[in-house]
Order: sequence, then C-alpha cells, then structure tokens
Amino acid sequence: MSDRQETAPNQDGNKQNDKSDGILNKIQQLGQTNVPQMEQSNLHCITIIGQIEGHTQLPPQNKTTKYEHIIPQLVAAEQNPKVEGLMIILNTVGGDVEAGLAISEMISSLSKPTVTLVLGGGHSIGVPIATSSDYSYIAETATMTIHPIRLTGLVIGVPQTFEYMDKMQDRVIQFVTRHSTVEEEKFKELMFSKGNLTRDIGTNVVGDDAVKYGIINEVGGIGSAIKKLNEMIEERKEQNGDDQSGSEGVIQ
Repeated sequence: MSDRQETAPNQDGNKQNDKSDGILNKIQQLGQTNVPQMEQSNLHCITIIGQIEGHTQLPPQNKTTKYEHIIPQLVAAEQNPKVEGLMIILNTVGGDVEAGLAISEMISSLSKPTVTLVLGGGHSIGVPIATSSDYSYIAETATMTIHPIRLTGLVIGVPQTFEYMDKMQDRVIQFVTRHSTVEEEKFKELMFSKGNLTRDIGTNVVGDDAVKYGIINEVGGIGSAIKKLNEMIEERKEQNGDDQSGSEGVIQ
C-alpha cells in the first residue's frame, strides 16, 4: 500500500512537468502558449524567408529556406485533395538562383490556385518566386530589389563564363516576363539601372511601384490575399462543375 501511495504523486508530478515543459517550449519557439489549429482549413501556407539555400549549406546563424524542404511541401499540397489553394508568403533577401527558379517553376506548374504575398522584402531571386503564382500581392511598405545575378567562388576568366551568366540571367528575365505583365525592356532597365543602389547596379522597387511596373498584380495584405485565393477556389469549382456537366451531356 505504501509503495502505491508513493508512486502516484510521482506520476502526477511527471505529467505536470511534461505539461510545463511543453508550454515553455511553445513560449520559447513561438512566443505564445497555444498554437492556432488549421486542421479544417482548405488552404496551405508556405513561407519563404531569409536566404534561399541551394546546393551549399549556409552558416547556422543565417535564417534560410531550404529548397529540399519546400519542394516536398508543394508536391504534397498538389496531391492532397483537402488542400484547395496555396498561399506563399515571402520575406527573403534572395539566394541561390537555380534553387529559386526550381521553386518558381514548381509553384507555376501547380494545378491548384496559388497566391503570393510579399511582406518586408522579395529581393533578387525572390522576384520570380513572387511572380510565379496565379495572383500576387505586395505590402505597401515591402520592397523588391531587381539586380543582375552574381557568381560566388571560383570564376574562370574566359568568355564562356560570361556566356553562362548571360544565359542564366536570361532565364530569370524570361520567367518574370512570362508570369507577369512587366515588359522585358522595362525589367532590364530596372535591372541594369545605375545610381539607385549605393553599392550595386539595379533598382529597389517599393510596393506601389512594383504594381505600376506590372511585376506584382496588386498592393494588399493577408486579408486581401486570402479573399482572392478563396474567390479563385470558388471559380475553379464552378469551372469543374461546368466541365463535368458538359461531359455528361456528351455521353448521353
């Protein structure tokens, strides 16, 4: 009897300690005790923040977005029937060109409605990611830096190096112009502009200007983005309903 009486308080104490440890971890990680539940939501949110990490791992103090984490999420969202739309939120300084283009191509090839929202910044290779969705928003105070691409590491001083960079840069330009309304000449003018950036060539575009140039569709925030995404989901449902009724009529 005495053994049972001693073990019961210990078990209760362990449960309380586990619960307090869990709350402490939530406070440390998220700054709050309760995490909002999104089990019933038909929308999936993906955040692209910090520096986009490519084939080289960045130092641990850098806040990064790893493309090997983003791509499986996009594949899972495409396959999951419960997910009807995707929202991609950007606050990135850019990063690896090929990794950024890979993410951009994945987003643009999704069959489900997609909306991108630029908060804070969508710089460098973040520009094609921002334009890869069906509809794009940018916060009024957010900025996008448009500049030529760079190479890091060993650079061989031969004409082929320049040709390689020129072709890679052309891939970025062509993607942005295909997935937005900005004209190619205007985008190149912004990219090669002098005097706008103190230590670089290019242009820092603020929210309203990004819309004026045709890079982004509209100035707005999270509310506008979710509203637009829900509208696109309803339009897709109506189109699918019309297609199914039309096909049934042909079979009859």
